[in-house]
Amino acid sequence: MNKFLRNNGLSLALFALFAVTLLGQSLAGFHVYNDARRSHGEATASYLQYLRSGDFLEVTMENWESEFFQMFVYVVFTVFLFQKGSSESKSPDGEPEDVDRDPRRAHHEPNVPSPVRKGGWRLAIYEHSLSLAFLLLFCTSFLLHAAGGVRVFNHELLQHGEPPISFAAYLVTSQFWFESLQNWQSEFMAIGTIVVLSVFLRQRGSPESKPVDTPHSQNW
Repeated sequence: MNKFLRNNGLSLALFALFAVTLLGQSLAGFHVYNDARRSHGEATASYLQYLRSGDFLEVTMENWESEFFQMFVYVVFTVFLFQKGSSESKSPDGEPEDVDRDPRRAHHEPNVPSPVRKGGWRLAIYEHSLSLAFLLLFCTSFLLHAAGGVRVFNHELLQHGEPPISFAAYLVTSQFWFESLQNWQSEFMAIGTIVVLSVFLRQRGSPESKPVDTPHSQNW
C-alpha cells in the first residue's frame, strides 16, 4: 500500500483535491440556487434535485470544458511551436528529442505498449491518443455545458413569459459564448504565463521547472 501511494501520490492528491472542491462547489451552489428560487417565489429544491439541475451542470461543465480545451491546444501546439528557454517547450534549435522518436522502429523492443508492437491503425491512433482524449473530453463537456445552459436559459425565458428556444439556437446565443470565452481566455493566459515564467524562474525539485543552475536561454 505504501508503494502504491508513493507511486501514485501526485494523481491521488490532485483527484482528492478535485473531489473536495467539487463537493464544496456543489454545497455552495445548492444554497445559491435555493436563494434564487426563494427570491422568485419558487419552492426550494433538495440537494439531489440541484445536482440534476441545469444550473449545476452548466457551471460545472463550462469550467471542465475550458480546462480540457486548454490542454488539447497546449499538447498540440507544443508539437510544432517553441519557446526558447522554457521548460515547457522543446528546443527550437533542432536538437533531436525523445518525444519525436518514430515508435515503428521499436516494435520489437520488450515492454513497449501493445499498439506500438501491433502497429498499423492502432499505432496511428495511439501516437496521437493524448490530444485525441483531451479533444473528446472537451467536446463532451462543451455539449454538456450547452445542455445545462439551455435549461437555465429557457427557465429564465419562461419566467418572463417568453417561449423557450432550441438547443441549436442556444449554441449561437451571446450568453453561451460569454460563459465559454470568459473561461477560455483565463486558461490560455495561465498556461502562457507558465511557459514564459519557466524561462526565468525555477522551482527546485519540480519537473515543471528547469534545474536551478540552468541558463535562461537553455530549454534543458
